[in-house]
Amino acid sequence: QVQLVESGGGLVQAGGSLRLSCADSERTLSSYAVSWFRQAPGKEREFVAGISRYGGSTIYGDSVKGRFTISRDNDENTVYLQMNSLKFEDTAVYYCAVGSFSSRVERYDYWGQGTQVTVSS
Repeated sequence: QVQLVESGGGLVQAGGSLRLSCADSERTLSSYAVSWFRQAPGKEREFVAGISRYGGSTIYGDSVKGRFTISRDNDENTVYLQMNSLKFEDTAVYYCAVGSFSSRVERYDYWGQGTQVTVSS
């Protein structure tokens, strides 16, 4: 069982930055590709960014390209999402998920509880 815990969310002004973290208490994160998704009220869950098991490949959603960076430290069993130049429309609950290296929600088997990111305009 993979139990993911996200942290780092909060309230930030537009143009600001946040860094989200995703960790697994059982230290199995290094065995999986990991992605970040987000969901705003009334909207479907949206792919944000993904990173392959060893970090050699990354993919990004069109709305965050050039502003967000996903990375991982397998020694620390943690995946990060650095979010820069935040916009009001980035406001959402952000989830990390582990599974296959894909932008498709159905390819992920385990999900965290989410962390709220709120960007004030």
